[in-house]
Amino acid sequence: MRSFIVRVIVNALALAIACWILTGLDISTTGNGTVGIVMGYLFIGLIFGLVNAFVKPIVSLLSLPITILTLGLFTVVINAGMLYLTSWVSSYTTVHFTIDSFFWTAVFAALIISAVSLVASFLPALQR
Repeated sequence: MRSFIVRVIVNALALAIACWILTGLDISTTGNGTVGIVMGYLFIGLIFGLVNAFVKPIVSLLSLPITILTLGLFTVVINAGMLYLTSWVSSYTTVHFTIDSFFWTAVFAALIISAVSLVASFLPALQR
């Protein structure tokens, strides 16, 4: 359970860094103040973690031939697609995660989130 909570926090931090670097990403909440913004990032991090846990393995398995053909570079497009799916799911909640364009914004956000998650994977709390 502790590992799951740390993973949600890392996802929220990665999304916050990506939103800070890229102008096309935005997380808007109905709450005011810092607590509302932090809870919004944690909520979107939770949605992103659930999408990565349940949908991404199926998509990765189905796209295995093109991933092999591109020597693994297609996984960046899969990660961008998972961001778009997170954006779609969040459109039905009070916390909205928006992406302005697929190619540039979503792909660069997927690269940033992957880099932050890679660095965070060295944390002792995430070791299994």
